[in-house]
Amino acid sequence: MRHTAVYLLVAGLLLEPALMDVAPAGAQAPPAVSAESDTGRAVSAETYRIGPEDMLQISVWKNEALTRAVPVRPDGMISLPLVNDVRAAGLTALELREVLTRKLTEFIPSPEVSVIVSDIRSLKVSVIGEVTKPGRYELKSWATVLDVLALAGGFTQFASRARIVILRPDGATMKRIPFNYNKVAAEQDNFYVRNGDVVLVP
Repeated sequence: MRHTAVYLLVAGLLLEPALMDVAPAGAQAPPAVSAESDTGRAVSAETYRIGPEDMLQISVWKNEALTRAVPVRPDGMISLPLVNDVRAAGLTALELREVLTRKLTEFIPSPEVSVIVSDIRSLKVSVIGEVTKPGRYELKSWATVLDVLALAGGFTQFASRARIVILRPDGATMKRIPFNYNKVAAEQDNFYVRNGDVVLVP
């Protein structure tokens, strides 16, 4: 059986092929948990889901015409010669590699494909309310609630630190996840934010 080398680069972390069969701690060492976990913790690096605006490096061995950097369009698609438009958003780099390999097999015998997420641009969160610098922030790697609050310059003097809420898109609704800053060192998990989260500091 042919084994295709897959290199996955997420947030500056390069995973060698030998590590792809092992569940790593994850990018920036987040706990390896399900992408659908309600705790808000980040998925591991190898299960990072590609999003719109991310930059991908697609390489096909011994085929320079198909080796190129491509952006993920707002509709979640990428464009490559021969295969035309391919949906990338929502897939891991490994899953996209498998899709491209399958499609290219129609034109190239035994293509060897690698996919690298070279620049994360789809991980965006907002911080609003009683913080020094409210706004929308584009993250380049996994970040916790405390990381995001630090990006926003910390609290104003009127902030209610025990009543922070993370609003998370959940289909057509927003899920509310309470966060008590005063108990982070004891009872409160400093969990990882997800794309689209809104951190509300009353």
